[in-house]
Amino acid sequence: MRPALDQLRLIEHHLLGCPTPAEAAQWQVRLLTDPELATDAMAQRQLYQTLHEAGRRQLRQELELIHSRFERQTRRRGWLHSATENLRRLLGKPRR
Repeated sequence: MRPALDQLRLIEHHLLGCPTPAEAAQWQVRLLTDPELATDAMAQRQLYQTLHEAGRRQLRQELELIHSRFERQTRRRGWLHSATENLRRLLGKPRR
């Protein structure tokens, strides 16, 4: 495997995996002695944090959209009718 991929796999193991205490200690020593590894690990950590925050923002937007749609529906009809409309549609029952 290419050295860059080996290094990425090593970084991912320590950032996302569950290294043993011995591995964690070795990792800290490597970070102190290898500035390139330390820089790459910091960049990867920042990337993971950014992706995590972007996912949270997207989820929040989707939940807000669902909430606003549900609010609009409940204003037009009763909440029970809105909540069971898909079930009635699947069962083929006519609407009142």
